[in-house]
Amino acid sequence: MATMLQPEMRADPFDMSRAALYRDDLWHAPFRELRANSPVHRVEHSDYGPYWSIAGYHPIIEVESLPDIYSSQAGGITIADFLAYDDTVEMPMFIAMDRPKHTGQRRTVAPAFTPSEMVRMSDDIRHRTGEILDTLPWGEEFDWVDRVSIELTTQMLAILFDFPWQDRRKLTFWSDWAGDIELIKDGNKRAERLGHMYECGAYFQNLWNQKVGQPPAPDLISMMVHSDAMREMDHLEFLGNLILLIVGGNDTTRNTMTGLVYGLDKFPDSRSKLEADPGLISNAVQEAIRWQTPLAHMRRTATRDVQLMGQNIAAGDKLILWYLSANRDESVFEDADRIIVDRPNARRHLAFGHGIHRCVGARLAELQIATLLAEMAKRRMRVNVLREPERVAQCFVHGYKKLPVTISKY
Repeated sequence: MATMLQPEMRADPFDMSRAALYRDDLWHAPFRELRANSPVHRVEHSDYGPYWSIAGYHPIIEVESLPDIYSSQAGGITIADFLAYDDTVEMPMFIAMDRPKHTGQRRTVAPAFTPSEMVRMSDDIRHRTGEILDTLPWGEEFDWVDRVSIELTTQMLAILFDFPWQDRRKLTFWSDWAGDIELIKDGNKRAERLGHMYECGAYFQNLWNQKVGQPPAPDLISMMVHSDAMREMDHLEFLGNLILLIVGGNDTTRNTMTGLVYGLDKFPDSRSKLEADPGLISNAVQEAIRWQTPLAHMRRTATRDVQLMGQNIAAGDKLILWYLSANRDESVFEDADRIIVDRPNARRHLAFGHGIHRCVGARLAELQIATLLAEMAKRRMRVNVLREPERVAQCFVHGYKKLPVTISKY
């Protein structure tokens, strides 16, 4: 049984895995110093063991461009080593696979996110977004996370999976448990998490069984059933890929939908510019995704000894790619801490990753966020933040639990 390091063993002020940095929004200054002075930095002691902290934009691009040297499969995709515990069950997923298996499974779900599918779904997304906005109370306090961000993304996931509509909030519940890497530190919480994941798997197994023998359909379960690469998955691999698609589809879009209204409130000049020119929406979507970066990191594991920016990386070493820091890299994004809705290079952000593991659902996330901004503009709706948000306390999902707001016309 693996054991955790005690807090007094921490020696590095640049251990960026500490949950409090994200709960209290204190990550900006240490990442800024790492980018300037040590973009590839060795952390010997953390609650997650030793790791290399990759904070700069360019070294992350280098790592992501060499998937045979920096593996997704060897150690998984998060800083947390769940498989180091005797009570952990492995749930393979294609984002945590190397070629060639990764290629076949990714190709199975990719047709759900093609440009033609985006066109097919756009009217429905617009209709559902408008319906939700029209239920919001003008001039009264409410929680934007629950009323808008969670509801819009959970509805979209239910459609993608052909999931029973009345049970769609189960998807949010499972996503929150699956994505919380802090649970690794508590054996009881790990066991509870596993129970929820098995519940998720059993529910989806029933949906799978209903699709077997039926004609192909555009939902993700049907695509897996009819795929050579995925139809023979065992139960745990099926569950792993479900968790990937649920967390990926939920957290990226949900937290950007909250981050964009929070960020626009922080930078009213940018908000006014966007309100005056809805033609900026497409670029503002990229800027909001960059500024928020809803998944703070991904992990890679070195498959051999290698040098990265003059540092000697040993085979087996854990590398944490801090997308959150790369998207604030001043050498790439001028005045990076601000939301600039007409930023000329906003699309260069790394929030969706880079290379063979770039987010397969990126187009859908962009479409949902753009539609939200367009429907808000149609109603001349301005979101006013009343108090600081309650943030997620972990270093993987970078997001919000609550954001108290009112809405007004502009």
